[in-house]
Amino acid sequence: MTRILLSILISTLTFCVSAQETSLELADFVAKGTFSPKNPGKIQAMQDGLHYTRLEAGGTKIVKYSFASPTAIEVIADITKLKGPAITGVQDYVLSDDETKILAYTNRQNIYRRSFSADYYVIDIARKEIEPLSNKGPQQAATFAPNGYSVAFVRNNNIYIKNLRFQTEAAITTDGAKDTLINGVPDWVYEEEFQFNKAFEWSPNSEEIAYLKFDEAAVRQWQLQSYKASFPENMDYELYPGEYSYKYPKAGTANSKVSVHVFNIRQRTTKKMDVKGDDVYIPRITWTKSPGELAVIVLNRRQDQLELMLANSSSGVTRGILTDRNSRYIADAVLDNVNFLSDGKHYVYMAELDGYMHLHLYSLNTGKVRQLTKGSWDVTAYYGFDEASKLFYFQAAAKSPLQREVYSIKMDGSGMTALAADKGTNDVLFSKDFSYYLSEFSSATKPPVYSIYNKKGKLQYLLEDNAELNKKLSNFKLPAKEFFSFKTEDGVELNAWMIKPEGFDANRKYPVLMMQYSGPESQEVLDKWEIGWEQYLAGKGYLVVCVDGRGTGARGEEFRKQPYMNLGKMESDDQIAAARYLGTLNYVDASRIAIWGWSYGGYISALSMSKSKLFKAGISVAPITHWKYYDTAFTERFMRMPKENPKGYSSSSPIDLADNLSGRLLLIHGTMDDNVHIQNSYEYADKLIQAGKQFDMFIYPNRDHSIRGGNARMHLYQMKFDFLEKNLK
Repeated sequence: MTRILLSILISTLTFCVSAQETSLELADFVAKGTFSPKNPGKIQAMQDGLHYTRLEAGGTKIVKYSFASPTAIEVIADITKLKGPAITGVQDYVLSDDETKILAYTNRQNIYRRSFSADYYVIDIARKEIEPLSNKGPQQAATFAPNGYSVAFVRNNNIYIKNLRFQTEAAITTDGAKDTLINGVPDWVYEEEFQFNKAFEWSPNSEEIAYLKFDEAAVRQWQLQSYKASFPENMDYELYPGEYSYKYPKAGTANSKVSVHVFNIRQRTTKKMDVKGDDVYIPRITWTKSPGELAVIVLNRRQDQLELMLANSSSGVTRGILTDRNSRYIADAVLDNVNFLSDGKHYVYMAELDGYMHLHLYSLNTGKVRQLTKGSWDVTAYYGFDEASKLFYFQAAAKSPLQREVYSIKMDGSGMTALAADKGTNDVLFSKDFSYYLSEFSSATKPPVYSIYNKKGKLQYLLEDNAELNKKLSNFKLPAKEFFSFKTEDGVELNAWMIKPEGFDANRKYPVLMMQYSGPESQEVLDKWEIGWEQYLAGKGYLVVCVDGRGTGARGEEFRKQPYMNLGKMESDDQIAAARYLGTLNYVDASRIAIWGWSYGGYISALSMSKSKLFKAGISVAPITHWKYYDTAFTERFMRMPKENPKGYSSSSPIDLADNLSGRLLLIHGTMDDNVHIQNSYEYADKLIQAGKQFDMFIYPNRDHSIRGGNARMHLYQMKFDFLEKNLK
């Protein structure tokens, strides 16, 4: 499950300015973006390693810059002045590898969390011309061939190729059909849990396309009902609801059967790759640097074994080159970190082979060469390999789980050197040849700063330092996050932060709101810039606390994987232990502690309130209430199938513990939630009713897992605040 943000990041609160009190409204962080930090937008590095492009002027201009100088060099495309169909701007774009063309889109229509359809256009830079990619309906996942002569895309579950030289469009699959077969884009569970929205890849020579085919005929269907509602309004459903159905595999039920195929452009033939097993996951395919060689990652259903295979695209014959087995599960961070080097002989594999997430160097022919990074800390991102200097670049929590630094290391595993290591959170985007990088830095007390550096660490220029936001914030007395740690009764040390009320008086007793997400390998206690409704609440007299319990990230495999086979138990135990600890503090009113969360956090909120009487109130938004209702890939990764672990499923369910609910609960859900179905809240509500438990419940018509659209967010956060005022004050 991809975590849902537990708060809107941009907010503020009631503060004192000099002698005059200035009150900010809830809308300042929910609707107005009053304190939103600026960013430089999406930067795309160009092939020469010296330049990059940005989309500016409301999506009307694509501008070229140098990494060495902040002055714009040229507008490579002015959307309003191109010859062809008139469009007012584009939402995103990508350059072809030869940088003579641009693929851009408008009219984006979201499908699920990552997938969308759109109207794509091809821009010829030299000719200053724009033309539609296709006139036969919106497209998905449009992608240039490396040679720039063609574009592949998906429409109605089939893959098409547009030849840009001859302006022809041809289908390379024809069997795609809704709810039956999908070509080139993932099914729902793959998109959500393996986190991608394109399931095809051009070969480096542009002569082949490898793609995944999803046979979802055996997957059970789920129906969502929608109503007329508003924002948007649909008059077709004024009297009778509409129905949207899609394939959603719940824990223990049938998944799609997934196969790997390669289409040869010249021969117009398709070859199926020899990947054994119907009940497996194939979460990634990628071409190696060797012609006709496709790498395929295969996970077994339990996800405790990963096999890396190389497939011959002509014959379909495969061979395994790596098998990674884990006593619990393979972390999903591994999937995007199998990277083949340009020498055609080596690849980097990021995995937990020694109990921590580290980089390992492998030979394609002889197996493991060496472990590149070592230590009692986790690598959190891999950026790539600089062929010129023979350096690997990566992000790590080497100093503290609360921080992120950027490092380089030599090919022999020596000489680990900090590139960006200011106390807080550091992230970078490299130029194509690693000669420059864009640095993003923030901390709990410093808004994001974006800067360009050369590879020697010399500052070239600032892109954005959020000086305007800093000036605005200087007029207010922001309560800072105070990081701390404590030990539970079981001796487990947990990291946390606290925001104290405005005008904090240690001799007073304050009500407490505990916020958390708690999902596997997530992290909320991190030294980076986030301002949310927590500050607003502090301005209203609440003490706000967040605790990362067992199962959360950046603390090694043993800490992260303790909840295995028993999701919810340790996470809720740790929130209860945190509430107990907070109750011992002189300035905390132990009789007025509340807990809240969204999605997995909503689940832990409800579970904690059934396991302890410490919480006077709680808010549960879009919670899982029984793991049998959630999808296969996520649930079984941590719990195995229901038939393999019936006790774990039952003991971790708020439904099965409804009789024990203590405190006042506010239960919230959207009717069109495609991720955590409203079934979870309906079944939970019924159990609470039968148990004679009084609770509050609110349903958002036509809203999905994020509960956005129209006034929904503002209404939601006002309701949550009013609930706290009623039950904690």
